[in-house]
Amino acid sequence: MSDSWVPNSASGQDPGRRRRSWAELLAGRVKREKYNPERAQKLKESAVRLLRSHQDLNALLLEVEGPLCKKLSLSKVIDCDSSEAYANHSSSFIGSALQDQASRLGIPVGILSAGVVASSVGQICTAPAETSHPVLLTVEQRKKLSSLLEFAQYLLAHSMFSRLSFCQELWKIQSSLLLEAVWHLHVQGIVSLQELLESHPDMHAVGSWLFRNLCCLCEQMEASCQHADVARAMLSDFVQMFVLRGFQKNSDLRRTVEPEKMPQVAVDVLQRMLIFALDALAAGVQEESSTHKIVRCWFGVFSGHTLGSVISTDPLKRFFSHTLTQILTHSPVLKASDAVQMQREWSFARTHPLLTALYRRLLVMLSAEELVGHLQEVLETQEVHWQRVLSFVSALVVCFPEAQQLLEDWVARLMAQAFESCQLDSMVTAFLVVRQAALEGPSAFLSYADWFKVHILHPPLVPSKYRSLLTDYISLAKTRLADLKVSIENMGLYEDLSSAGDITEPHSQALQDVEKAIMVFEHTGKIPVTVMEASIFRRPYYVSHFLPALLTPRVLPKVPDSRVAFIESLKRADKIPPSLYSTYCQACSAAEEKPEDAALGVRAEPSSAEEPLGQLRAALGELRASMTDPSQRDVISAQVAVISERLRAVLGHNEDDSSVEISKIQLSINTPRLEPREHMAVDLLLTSFCQNLMAASSVAPPERQGPWAALFVRTMCGRVLPAVLTRLCQLLRHQGPSLSAPHVLGLAALAVHLGESRSALPEVDVGPPAPDAGLPVPALFDSLLTCRTRDSLFFCLKFCTAAISYSLCKFSSQSRDTLCSCLSPGLIKKFQFLMFRLFSEARQPLSEEDVASLSWRPLHLPSADWQRAALSLWTHRTFRELLKEEDVHLTYQDWLHLELEIQPEADALSDTERQDFHQWAIHEHFLPESSASGGCDGDLQAACTILVNALMDFHQSSRSYDHSENSDLVFGGRTGNEDIISRLQEMVADLELQQDLSVPLGHTPSQGHFLFEIFRRRLQALTSGWSVAASLQRQRELLMYKRILLRLPSSVLCGSSFQAEQPITARCEQFFHLVNSEMRNFCSHGGALTQDITAHFFRGLLNACLRSRDPSLMVDFILAKCQTKCPLILTSALVWWPSLEPVLLCRWRRHCQSPLPRELQKLQEGRQFASDFLSPEAASLAPNPDWLSAAALHFAIQQVREENIRKQLKKLDCEREELLVFLFFFSLMGLLSSHLTSNSTRDLPKAFHVCAAILECLEKRKISWLALFQLTESGPMGLSWGLPLSAPHPPSCKRSTPHPLPAADRYLGILSSGCSPHTIPTARPPRVHVPTPRGVPSTDNRQRCPELPEPLLGVADLRLGRLLLRVAPDQHTRLLPFAFYSLLSYFHEDAAIREEAFLHVAVDMYLKLVQLFVAGDTSTVSPPAGRSLELQGQGNPVELITKARLFLLQLIPRCPKKSFSHVAELLADRGDCDPEVSAALQSRQQAAPDADLSQEPYLF
Repeated sequence: MSDSWVPNSASGQDPGRRRRSWAELLAGRVKREKYNPERAQKLKESAVRLLRSHQDLNALLLEVEGPLCKKLSLSKVIDCDSSEAYANHSSSFIGSALQDQASRLGIPVGILSAGVVASSVGQICTAPAETSHPVLLTVEQRKKLSSLLEFAQYLLAHSMFSRLSFCQELWKIQSSLLLEAVWHLHVQGIVSLQELLESHPDMHAVGSWLFRNLCCLCEQMEASCQHADVARAMLSDFVQMFVLRGFQKNSDLRRTVEPEKMPQVAVDVLQRMLIFALDALAAGVQEESSTHKIVRCWFGVFSGHTLGSVISTDPLKRFFSHTLTQILTHSPVLKASDAVQMQREWSFARTHPLLTALYRRLLVMLSAEELVGHLQEVLETQEVHWQRVLSFVSALVVCFPEAQQLLEDWVARLMAQAFESCQLDSMVTAFLVVRQAALEGPSAFLSYADWFKVHILHPPLVPSKYRSLLTDYISLAKTRLADLKVSIENMGLYEDLSSAGDITEPHSQALQDVEKAIMVFEHTGKIPVTVMEASIFRRPYYVSHFLPALLTPRVLPKVPDSRVAFIESLKRADKIPPSLYSTYCQACSAAEEKPEDAALGVRAEPSSAEEPLGQLRAALGELRASMTDPSQRDVISAQVAVISERLRAVLGHNEDDSSVEISKIQLSINTPRLEPREHMAVDLLLTSFCQNLMAASSVAPPERQGPWAALFVRTMCGRVLPAVLTRLCQLLRHQGPSLSAPHVLGLAALAVHLGESRSALPEVDVGPPAPDAGLPVPALFDSLLTCRTRDSLFFCLKFCTAAISYSLCKFSSQSRDTLCSCLSPGLIKKFQFLMFRLFSEARQPLSEEDVASLSWRPLHLPSADWQRAALSLWTHRTFRELLKEEDVHLTYQDWLHLELEIQPEADALSDTERQDFHQWAIHEHFLPESSASGGCDGDLQAACTILVNALMDFHQSSRSYDHSENSDLVFGGRTGNEDIISRLQEMVADLELQQDLSVPLGHTPSQGHFLFEIFRRRLQALTSGWSVAASLQRQRELLMYKRILLRLPSSVLCGSSFQAEQPITARCEQFFHLVNSEMRNFCSHGGALTQDITAHFFRGLLNACLRSRDPSLMVDFILAKCQTKCPLILTSALVWWPSLEPVLLCRWRRHCQSPLPRELQKLQEGRQFASDFLSPEAASLAPNPDWLSAAALHFAIQQVREENIRKQLKKLDCEREELLVFLFFFSLMGLLSSHLTSNSTRDLPKAFHVCAAILECLEKRKISWLALFQLTESGPMGLSWGLPLSAPHPPSCKRSTPHPLPAADRYLGILSSGCSPHTIPTARPPRVHVPTPRGVPSTDNRQRCPELPEPLLGVADLRLGRLLLRVAPDQHTRLLPFAFYSLLSYFHEDAAIREEAFLHVAVDMYLKLVQLFVAGDTSTVSPPAGRSLELQGQGNPVELITKARLFLLQLIPRCPKKSFSHVAELLADRGDCDPEVSAALQSRQQAAPDADLSQEPYLF
């Protein structure tokens, strides 16, 4: 270095003077001082420090060695593009040179090498960068660094490199050091990142440097740079090392001793990055901004592919737990009160997607128990950021279905702590958590309102000192429920408080309460107790909701219905405010003037709904894109939550609405309707589900598709469920055959998953015939799939095949119970029915070789493929095992119910094929099958019994009606039943032949017909009573009985033959009982059965009698018995005699030469007498018996115009007394029939005038008629009107001699003390004189049939009383009080006072009339709307009662004392009906017997 000069400005030397070399300087010092080893060592250390602090080590080397040392410069080593090949400068040569220089300098070669390499790294990193804040090397830089690191590795391998010195040298160039260079040093093993970081004296500065570089790295990664692979590897390695070193098992960040530097740095850097991200989200980071890119990239490091493959589970769990704590506790700026107001904006769908993505990644590593436990610990120990806490709760319930129960248990513990220890914070926390979880809908958590209801209805047990807190809580809960529109005070009258759900609003519940109350009113005739209680104790609900729902304006029917009667009853009971009732009447009047279709139009919503629909469509599209990407499976639950939020926005549901569930869904399957907005939203959902299923099935079979379908279906289980089911009803029931194969497959899978969630779904009310009987959702699909026509049969086959196949594949590894719970048993039964019906192969027994495999084919399936799929499913082993379950096996009864729905004109089978199928099904399949398997055990009668019951059930169900005006005129509403009826006729004919063979010749079967036993059991099961609903149901059932009997042989009614030893067969007895007990009340009109059943009986009667030894005797005997056992048969014959006579006469003359039997001649004579009486010529004498002649005359009068009757009725003055009494009775029945059934304004005045004329004749001839109003089925009840009460009945009388006793006793049968078995028995009446009846029945028969017994005294008369009651319907006899006072103006004043029994009968009739009115039974005889009654006393029941009451109050003082002998018994249990009348009777009874009555006013 002789040519080198050392500048020294301080010495002021001449710059031109030669500078001395380093050796010369040292030599000079050696000469001046002696050698000292200690000083030499210090000098050596000082030199090393000097070298370390020198900024240009290469220049120093050049200064020491001179120009020759330029050949050893490291710039040639790292310059890969230099013209000098690196091979000429090997690592060994450079290393040797470094050793030589180190030895000359007297310093370690490692320190010298570290400085040289660090300087070279700095040179590389200071090259021009591509970005303003670079962290990555360029390609050129990366090549140079790679060469340098290879040299450094050589130095390390030969112990020529000091890592510590190298780290210290690197930090000196920190400003220019790039993060990628540090990563390469770490990866290549030159120096680890931990060594590098711990060598820095300032840990805070290191953390800041790493934080800045990591942010830049994340930003460059999101910018899609060309070095993305290197950047991802760098970030992954850094994060892995930070997690490993920062969250070691023995690491304790809270210890007081000096901690290790690396864990501190690692935790600090991770925390800096998380806080930066959270603050950015809180500040509202802009989409695609640099900050947004950094946050998105950093949250991505929490995914499994970044951490899970390298790091063990324990450090990762500690890191995730620490991260969750930081998320929940960072910057707690909100109070709980703020959270209550704002938390509806923090639902899962409204939370920032980056934060929800972070939540999902945290949930992957930690279990639900760990997450809930950690959340509980954080809330108990630290201040929290409520927005992130509650958004995390939403993510927890959305992504973890099992978290629902854990949260419920935790909230329950919080509530217990709140009440037991008076911890208000626990209660606030519980409220916030439940509210937040409920925001995610019923598929994720219990609704908020339901949670409140449970705690109000089932309050916890708390210590007495905290009872006030519980009271306050319940008050607040009720207030909150009122805010949620489910106030406890507004809960319905008939609401099930134990149910999990509720309805939308009180008005909806009020509508159901009104229908239920009207139904109860129909059954009982009284205002329901629940309504009466509500009017007193729950008046706000009663007035604000129940009455407005009841008094909904409408067009009132002409004939008042049950609703009108119920409203009138409430008004009479002062339960309706007069102003409200007046407003209702005015609104109803206005409704009659408005056009009926004024409110039927539905206008579409404006286009403002298009934006939410677009968002929903976009969310559904994102979900569909994830179906075919296995890597996106973890985001499906989040996407479904977003769909739920978008759906809520489309339908306009707020969070409070979504927290209120529906207890029962009202669905009209015949006319389903949706609003346009609901229609579009539901169509999007259903279309998306079908498309998703197709996409998922193209990648994997159902069992490996994950939970996406179940999650998707849960979004349909909230407020949108009614709309979904309505749309499904439209598609499946009304448009099913037009659906494509993907639609069929998708909707079938949807039905399976709805069945999977059946426990969480409300029941569905599909309307009549059972409005209260709700169906579970799986059973609803059974109702939606009809089997009537060819198209519907094949569509049902497709749907059933798809649903069953999907469930077998989806739940192949689960139990059979799970499989059965997802499908309705009716769906599986319909599949069996269709297979038997459409495929002859299915009717053959299967062998083991026939068992096939099952596959799920989500492609377009032509009809041939559907048939192959169905046959494949039919022979599948699992399906065959499933059919062994009792509840899914197709039984004979199930088959009949399905076959009855078939419409033959649109059937897939021809008439011949259908008949062959019926023969196979009945006689080859179900008849020989065991009853345990749903068969008949070979019993043909059992098969007939099941068939008849199936016919009746089908007839009573709404399925049998086409809902047309005259649908009830056709058998079952359609002609589809005719083939089944034909099968019944064939089977009954076989049974008749079997029975004839089993009975010896000349004998009659002792047993009745099984059909009557079926009828009896079914009638016993029906609701009894006189309500409109019960009466209509019973009438409908009896009409079906009649139709069945008419289709069967007439021998079913009478038997095949009559014999002398058993003239009345058991079948006759059964038929008589059916007529007397049921048909008389519901299938007769005007005292007669219909023509068809009457003619059918007489055909059977003649057929059976013609087989006996003496046909004429048998006919006479049977018809004579009819007078006492079933007189309605004879009155019916009188009505239909003009059409009945030619048929009977022809059939009789064909087999017998003798004239008609005597009893048939009596019918001829009765008709002839009635005809003669009404003719202008002189009338003939009335034949015996009198009641039959009176009946014939009554029926004839009904056929004559009113103006022609007045003159003819004057002839009654010449008729016998008993005939007049009987005629008056039949006329009373006609009057009541006109009130009950008349549709003409002429019938009622005519009937009234006839009664008045007959009554006038009776009064004129002083014939007592009061006994007609005291009839009873049970006889005189120990009373004798005309004899002393203790007079015994004589044992017998001669057959041909006149009756020896007075006429009053011979008329004993019609003098009794009650109206009917349905009315309250009355007290003993006084004696009354009645005429002697003529024509005791069976007189002629006894002369011709010596085996008949002698009658007892009074028995024949008793038969007459029973006879009249068995001719009149019970409803007519119950309404006799109404008829009695309808004729009030025609009562003769003298007779009212003269007859001892008149007061007794009048009071009895009045009390019964009041009872009928209170029970609501007089509404059936009220004058119809629009018909004015000009006749006196024919007003409404209230007016009639008022007149009757006034009449009695005027009559009582004028009656003699003997008329009051039985007043106490009369008022015993009915005195409170009218206290004023009762007081007047008792007062008059106690008055003096000789009181002067001459001053009393006239009665009339």
